[in-house]
Amino acid sequence: MRYAPVAVALSLVVAMTGSMGSAKGTVENPRAETLIKDGRASLVKGDVGTAIDNFEAALAIDPGNAAPLIGLAEAARRDGLQGKAIRYYRQALDRDPNNVVAISGEGGAMVEKGALEKARRNLTRLEGLCGKGCTETADLAAAIARGPAPRVVSAEAVKPDPKIETN
Repeated sequence: MRYAPVAVALSLVVAMTGSMGSAKGTVENPRAETLIKDGRASLVKGDVGTAIDNFEAALAIDPGNAAPLIGLAEAARRDGLQGKAIRYYRQALDRDPNNVVAISGEGGAMVEKGALEKARRNLTRLEGLCGKGCTETADLAAAIARGPAPRVVSAEAVKPDPKIETN
């Protein structure tokens, strides 16, 4: 009984600290949100360089936000850099482990790289998080069904060895 007031005070401190920590992660910076929107608009226009600049600036302003990392990953995929995109998606998942957009994007990048088994694991995870009716789940399932794009070899890459014959 002598410890009851101390226990109540300690539990209030723990509860306040926990609620402040969770609220801290949800606060969005308006400047960062504007830069993210500008980056997405640049990606739609096809201006990958400007999009990357906007996403990097948003990440510098709000380093805890996963949205700029997802934008950087989409820009990397657009440039054909699937390995870099996977790294950005994983960084976004470190910040928000249940981000369905990041899980789906990572799976799509894995399909483009040819890692279908890992992409299927992401699909299973997505089905557990948001079900089969979720658009992210449907997008990843369609990407897995299509499979990786065939690699195109240019004529300059394959040059025949010259053979010299005497007459």
